[in-house]
Amino acid sequence: MDTKTNYVLVALSDSISSRGVINYLISQPLRPPDVTMVLLHIFRKSSASKDLMGKKFTQLQPARMSDFLKEAKEKLVENNYNPDRIEIEFVDKEYPAVSDGIIDQFKKRKYVMVVIGRKRMSKAEEFVLGDVSVKLVRALENTAVLVVKSI
Repeated sequence: MDTKTNYVLVALSDSISSRGVINYLISQPLRPPDVTMVLLHIFRKSSASKDLMGKKFTQLQPARMSDFLKEAKEKLVENNYNPDRIEIEFVDKEYPAVSDGIIDQFKKRKYVMVVIGRKRMSKAEEFVLGDVSVKLVRALENTAVLVVKSI
């Protein structure tokens, strides 16, 4: 039997769409023994958010995201995922865009799939804000990208 590990990058943030990703993964019946899920959070380069959201909020964000990733892992383990096959990666290097960070982290390890959540956006919001999932699908042409739409 081949003991090769297949890595799946699961990009998460503390959002409804990320919670939808975890719930989607839990709902799937397959738990391949050779797959390691890497729960990843990427920080986006700060813009005016420190002033708008407050210094205390932005200082607490790393701890809040760390707690979220740990909770996500616990929820997967409670639903029969192997705890030894779930890694947490918390990247505090700030990237200009979340998609840039995901692509950079993707290049550091051979992943067989990327999983990301997508919230429902109007065409205008998508045009102005961009869409991380679309950027990933385009940039990672030779890799499976699973986009989980939140309801």
